[in-house]
Amino acid sequence: MDLKSWNKDIKSLREIILKPDKYEESVTLMLGLHSMVHSSIVSDLDKKTFEDELWEGLDEETFRSATNEKGRTIAYGLWHSSRIEDITMNMLVAEDEQVFNTGDWKRRINSSITDTGNSLTESEILEFSKSINMNELKDYRVEVGKKTRAIIKNLIPADMKRRFDKSRLKRIIDEGAVLDVDASNWLVSFWGRKNVSGIILMPATRHHVVHINESLSARKRAGKSRL
Repeated sequence: MDLKSWNKDIKSLREIILKPDKYEESVTLMLGLHSMVHSSIVSDLDKKTFEDELWEGLDEETFRSATNEKGRTIAYGLWHSSRIEDITMNMLVAEDEQVFNTGDWKRRINSSITDTGNSLTESEILEFSKSINMNELKDYRVEVGKKTRAIIKNLIPADMKRRFDKSRLKRIIDEGAVLDVDASNWLVSFWGRKNVSGIILMPATRHHVVHINESLSARKRAGKSRL
């Protein structure tokens, strides 16, 4: 699937995701779209995904130091989009624990933060990226992606319109998953205006495309793109 086809499918999903009589078709689209923004390992896909393209031939120097036009590294983009999927799909949609808190991932990834990283400056992003364990971050993304797919498969049509109570939203701040500062806490309000279908559409699928594209841009700027 190329990006043009992916965008066509996200448009189709947006049109039918709240229609109970189209639910099975919606789930197929959800899983198909999601499979392309993660490693093919996540869904046992027998073709290259958008994330696979990013990892192909990626060396650690480029992973840590190449930046896109916004000053974001590949390490940051993958961390940020993974954390947001983990937070929204597990804490809000599934009303469960974050994957991040169930596998000692902070230590394994060697991250200096536990939150989404929204408040980091360009210089802080570069500093953050220096210590990240590339392979462990990749493994964390796999676990997050697999959990999301299990969550989607267990939803029912009525869930698509379900919204999130204030205690769930407050828990995100209380656990430090999102920092309670202006550069970050708007996220919680943003998610609070959505329902389950809105979270699946953004950030669980479209948000990844944004950051994969930004990361591919960083590779290209570093002169190391193979695409």
